[in-house]
Amino acid sequence: MAPVSKKTWIRYAVAAAVVVVLAVWIWMELRPTGLGEGFASGNGRIEATEIDVATKLAGRILTVAVDEGDFVQPGQVLATMDIQVLQAQLNQAQAQVRQADNAVLTAQAVVEQRENEKNAAEATVNQRVAELTAAQKRYGRTDQLIQYNAVARQQLDDDLAVQQAKEAGVASARAQVWSAKAAIIAAKSQVIEAQSSVEALKAAVERLQADILDSQLKTDRQARVQYRVAQPGEVLAAGGKVLNLVDLNDVYITFFLPTAQAGRVALGADVRLILDAAPQYVIPARVSYVASVAQFTPKAVETASEREKLMFRIKARIDRQLLEKHLNQVKTGLPGVAYLKLDGGANWPAQLQINVPQ
Repeated sequence: MAPVSKKTWIRYAVAAAVVVVLAVWIWMELRPTGLGEGFASGNGRIEATEIDVATKLAGRILTVAVDEGDFVQPGQVLATMDIQVLQAQLNQAQAQVRQADNAVLTAQAVVEQRENEKNAAEATVNQRVAELTAAQKRYGRTDQLIQYNAVARQQLDDDLAVQQAKEAGVASARAQVWSAKAAIIAAKSQVIEAQSSVEALKAAVERLQADILDSQLKTDRQARVQYRVAQPGEVLAAGGKVLNLVDLNDVYITFFLPTAQAGRVALGADVRLILDAAPQYVIPARVSYVASVAQFTPKAVETASEREKLMFRIKARIDRQLLEKHLNQVKTGLPGVAYLKLDGGANWPAQLQINVPQ
């Protein structure tokens, strides 16, 4: 066999190199992409629960103590309403309470007076009974003496008349006792009525005090002011919005998954978030909501083929303790990618290990 020339070896080497390059290119193009069957991902945006700070009663805004972008803490006064009318109503109600208290005292005094009248009537009854007893004894003696003609018949008649008068006196005195008892019952009912009036007026005072307290619009959570909807001097109806807040302890990302993947999602499943604004960080989250009804994907998905697929809405909430450490960095509306672990036994790849700013 004739020896292979140098040029032939060069041609063979070049051909081999081309084959290797083509093989590598084909492998790069055809190799599996993504994280595997145990994972899913979806595009979404950071969102947070919004709270509207509104008036309980109709009125005029006196002050607004915060501006858009301010951070607020639980119990902080955000705005105040004009309470001049409420204060006047409170003063009137408090005066009525004092008046009703005096009415109770008066009614109680009437009860005491009626009880004294009853006691006096009972004493009169006792007196009349004693007089009747004496008249009955006198009549009895006279009746015995008349049998011996020791006294005149007129005396017997007189003693009988006296006895009958005493009996009428006893009946009259007893009627006065019953009348006094009825007067006591009526007086006690007046006391109860007066006390009920006091309780009703005190309830009105408490309601007005609550309305005055509610005229200081406060927040019950850590939040950021997103919008000032109304300004000082404006008159709002009941329920009128003054401020719009974003709850910084309830931050989540919403994304969509197709039916095949959504069916494998469990509540509480691990999620990793990578935001476009900070791709160097991997933020942990957990699935807090899975829609029970499928829907077409939103318009944010650009391709028609993707929009034609039925998708399920998934919500993943970021841990509150992590949020509290980075409140100043929390921004809503930031786009990003949510990576979801469908298989509980799968391990997160190195590029999706948790990495949050310290």
